[in-house]
Amino acid sequence: MEKKKVLIVDDQNGIRVLLMEVFSSEGYLTFQASNGRLALEIVKRDNPDLVLLDMKIPGMDGLEILKHIKTINRDIKVIMMTAYGELDMIKEATDLGALMHFTKPFDIDEMRLAVNMQLRGGESNSRYAIGS
Repeated sequence: MEKKKVLIVDDQNGIRVLLMEVFSSEGYLTFQASNGRLALEIVKRDNPDLVLLDMKIPGMDGLEILKHIKTINRDIKVIMMTAYGELDMIKEATDLGALMHFTKPFDIDEMRLAVNMQLRGGESNSRYAIGS
């Protein structure tokens, strides 16, 4: 089975490095982009399964990038990252097809769980069935 692919889009290098390490160690193939143009090139070329997308990126913002991703392939799962209480933007992102959002600074374990849930669905979690 080929590895699931995760694309991390954030203009902050530290966050990209951290998330690349976390998701590489989870066994995913990871890609990173510091801006929208690069992100969309990777989406077209590598067709990631899931994108972690920062809301505030200079140039093309997260909502615009999200719209483009969904135009290229609407099956790509997108989780937004935001540093602010931008509730209107978060609502719009959800309307555009984002699954959920994490507010920075986020809990890295929560994000890892969320990504694993999205990409592995039930199969890897079945061992942790509650009440069995």
